Amino acid sequence: MALLKWPKSGRNGAAPPPAEAGDGRMPLMEHLRELRNRLVIALLGLVAGIIVGFIFFDPIWSFVSAPYCGLPQAQELRPGQCTMLILGVFDSFFVNLKVAAMFGLVVSSPIWLWQIWGFVTPGLYRNEKRYSILFIILAVPLFLAGAALAYFVMDTGLSILLGFAPPGTLTGITIDEYLGYALIMLIVFGISFELPLLMVFLNIIGVLPHALVAKHRRMVIFIMFVFGAVATPGGDPFTMIALALPMVVLFALAEGFMYLRERRQPKGDDFSHLSDDEASSLDDDVSPVGDVAPVGDPAPIDSKTTDTDPAR
Repeated sequence: MALLKWPKSGRNGAAPPPAEAGDGRMPLMEHLRELRNRLVIALLGLVAGIIVGFIFFDPIWSFVSAPYCGLPQAQELRPGQCTMLILGVFDSFFVNLKVAAMFGLVVSSPIWLWQIWGFVTPGLYRNEKRYSILFIILAVPLFLAGAALAYFVMDTGLSILLGFAPPGTLTGITIDEYLGYALIMLIVFGISFELPLLMVFLNIIGVLPHALVAKHRRMVIFIMFVFGAVATPGGDPFTMIALALPMVVLFALAEGFMYLRERRQPKGDDFSHLSDDEASSLDDDVSPVGDVAPVGDPAPIDSKTTDTDPAR
């Protein structure tokens, strides 16, 4: 597959290879075709997972509804039985579809994560492709770990949110609201656990140096807590902390990897401490204006071009 490569001049200091004659738009078109093919494979994997979710809906629903059914508020309408409300005519079908979609998204995660990574890998250099298998091995467990954490904190988050109901009221939520809450939790936690892996990837391709990450470490940690408060559907402090703390731990591990990796590489000029408006210092042996000779040093006389004989 022909792909548009990253320019080497910004990463290894070497000049980019010359363009091939007559290639035109072919690399870009093949790039788009590759994207289309991988999207189709990812969607087929997701559809296969959804079909399996439809077939095994009953045990999957029992597993998904367990965080809510374990709360006292779930038994207020019918004592001793977990109760959710269905208010619309078509809600029963969409409940089956959402549960199957949640199951398919989690089960097919190895497929669509592999397709994403397989689309990015051809643009890497040979020494960077050796990380491919390691990245996909880590990406799938990280996503599943985030989804599992979301499942185990949902009951506490729901208990806190439903606990604000005033006295004398019955707490009953619709099944559509609960599934929307659970789906957002699974996606947010799963994707958030992939962000440190993305940092490591950007560091390997030379886009995100460790010095830049260390310089803004406090700001990044603060943004993680803000993200935990905004991204979680409930917005309660427990769910925010449950999302932000693992992200901080994974961020620290990613930063440690970036630091150790850069220590093993040969060091070059580091201008990360300079601001965008500050110029880097030049070497002492560089002339300030091209090849202009310094003042007081007469230019050499070329005997071949100098003629002092007026007769000639």
